[in-house]
Order: sequence, then C-alpha cells, then structure tokens
Amino acid sequence: MDNFGGIGKLLIVSGVILILAGLFFTLFPKLGIGRLPGDIFYKKGNFTFHFPIVSSIIISIVLTLLLNIFFRK
Repeated sequence: MDNFGGIGKLLIVSGVILILAGLFFTLFPKLGIGRLPGDIFYKKGNFTFHFPIVSSIIISIVLTLLLNIFFRK
C-alpha cells in the first residue's frame, strides 16, 4: 500500500507543474516557445499540423538541468 502514496504525490506534483506551465505560457506568449526556428508548421487548406520539436528539446534541457540541481543527492 505504500506505493499508492508515492503515486498520489507524483500525480499531485505533476498536476501542479502542468498548471504552472499553463499559466507561464498564457502570461508570457511573446517568449516564442512553439514558434522557434526548427519547429514544424504545415498548413494546407483546412488542415494544420504543428510540431514544436526545437521548443520541446529546449524545454527538456531546461527541465533536466533544474531537476538535477534540485534533486541531486
């Protein structure tokens, strides 16, 4: 039963992180995240495909550095 407490905490922390990320992107839309050079954007007719690959890589690097700083043993 101890594992369920850990999963609950993980879900709560993940939810808080998602809420903070949503607020960040809503309040600071001019940072360019999602519109960087290298992000894939395709539009033809009424079909639009957007895949922010470069933005995803940058966010991944920043989160990796932050988590390593805060959770280093």
